[in-house]
Amino acid sequence: MITVVSQTAILTTNRLILRSWLESDREPFARMNADPRVMEFFASRLSSEESDAIVDRIETHFRQHGFGLWAAELRRDGAFVGFVGFDVPSYEAPYSVELGWRLAREQWGQGLATEGAQAVVDYAFETLGFREIVATTVPANARSRRVMEKLGMTYDSADDFEHPLLSEGHPLRRHVLYRLRRLDWQPQPGRKTTRGPQRGL
Repeated sequence: MITVVSQTAILTTNRLILRSWLESDREPFARMNADPRVMEFFASRLSSEESDAIVDRIETHFRQHGFGLWAAELRRDGAFVGFVGFDVPSYEAPYSVELGWRLAREQWGQGLATEGAQAVVDYAFETLGFREIVATTVPANARSRRVMEKLGMTYDSADDFEHPLLSEGHPLRRHVLYRLRRLDWQPQPGRKTTRGPQRGL
């Protein structure tokens, strides 16, 4: 059953605001998705049209589930820097909800992915009632795997799987899976959550 949720939670951390998407986010998001470093572990870089289609799907996801991939902006200057949040896969997968993030290359190396991901993990366990959180990537993506480990997620090679959207033999088809159970979760201080009308699309 799909419940339509009209107001999206806004999450804040020391350095980030995680919020609904704005029309002005589309252009910097498209630049990110065309960056070969950002898209190194994805099947391909995206055109502007493909990037916009992702934003459209994210907005639909929020309306259907009440959570999703929040747009991330810097508190210091309001700059859009990417997304952090959750996605319910539209394909057959060995999990029902996945934690994910994607940040502009110039924001790497500052701990922003971990900071934003920790906020949405706390929100998922405290407010959404998740019992477990899963994140996946390709084995070679050391940066993302470090973020997963910093969040307290654990890896078991028995959970490795072949991504169903990539063809057999594709070099990125093999994926690793990290888990965090609510029982093993340690909440972090400093996150605030608000609800209310936003300047969304």
